[in-house]
Amino acid sequence: MSVKVDYYEMLGVTKTCDGKILKSAFRKLAMQYHPDRNPGDEAAEIKFKEIGEAYEVLKDPQKRAAYDRFGHAAFQNGGGQAGGGFRPDFSSSMSDIFEDIFGQMHGSRRGGRGPTNGRERGSDLRYNMEISLEEAFTGKSAEIRVPTTIQCEPCNGSGAKPGTSPRACPTCGGAGRIRASQGFFSVERTCPTCHGNGRIIADPCQKCGGSGRRPQERNLSVNIPAGIEDGTRIRLSGEGEAGLRGGPAGDLYIFLSVRGHPFFQRDGADLHCKVPVSMTTAALGGSFEVTTLDGGKNRVKVPEGTQAGTQFRIRGKGMSVLRSTQVGDLFIQVTIETPQHLSRRQRELLEEFEKISSSENSPQSTGFFSRMKEFLSGLSDS
Repeated sequence: MSVKVDYYEMLGVTKTCDGKILKSAFRKLAMQYHPDRNPGDEAAEIKFKEIGEAYEVLKDPQKRAAYDRFGHAAFQNGGGQAGGGFRPDFSSSMSDIFEDIFGQMHGSRRGGRGPTNGRERGSDLRYNMEISLEEAFTGKSAEIRVPTTIQCEPCNGSGAKPGTSPRACPTCGGAGRIRASQGFFSVERTCPTCHGNGRIIADPCQKCGGSGRRPQERNLSVNIPAGIEDGTRIRLSGEGEAGLRGGPAGDLYIFLSVRGHPFFQRDGADLHCKVPVSMTTAALGGSFEVTTLDGGKNRVKVPEGTQAGTQFRIRGKGMSVLRSTQVGDLFIQVTIETPQHLSRRQRELLEEFEKISSSENSPQSTGFFSRMKEFLSGLSDS
């Protein structure tokens, strides 16, 4: 009397494996031992039946629980079954991986079982567009030219010669799939004649060669809203390539990039700008004028003693906020320009200023070096 191999061991899985791992293991072994891949090999056919039996038990939670408790005895002499011993239902187990196995073995396409009638959705298209920061601020309408495919007019997208029409595939009768005997059971696969379309074109259109579409450049109008950000994607539904043989068109995706600006840097809805001022303006005070993105001019007052890095805020002069009436702010950071190419007189005046300066004139530098001196003194004492 032969000893039956443990189902878990047969499938190469652990007792704690989940359904996903179990199915993956069964799929791999079923592909390996399928009769079509091992013609005339009785051992492979026996193995194929055994792994089907093991999977049929372990994939069912109730049967698996009974097997975990009683082993093979759970399905002998009517055990665990009200109407007799356990008989593996191969059609049930194989249906779980039908498309996985036969889709690879016979080259059929994954997807719905019904015929496609040759109609396929057109491909999506990508168009890269660069705009200025000013255009991102105000928004704009742009005309673009996109190379794409359009529906063939003579055949109205059918792919058939004008005056004719596609006819039902003689092999599958228009179903797109055929049934065939595979070992000890029947399987359904994609029709090799029409490739699942369900129909064939005997006389293709000369203009499009039977595809139902032809290449052409199209002019499209694109509305770019104010406040658009760099990297934004705009989708134009149905503006991609025409579908195959009258199928629906794809979409057009416009990817926007905003060029860098010579003066402003964007941070969300806010703008930042660095403005250099002279040392005397920073020391004595003064003002300067900046032009904003909306075309206006704003005067910024520089208080006496302004330090490098000081930031001024102009409210409502930043970027537009997308789909909103709000506007961000403009932040201006001051940098102090040190005088260069001094004349003799300028140098004399600066040297004289240095001599009469006190710690009160440069409190930050005086305080810094004082703290540094104390720090170094503490290190020497220790």
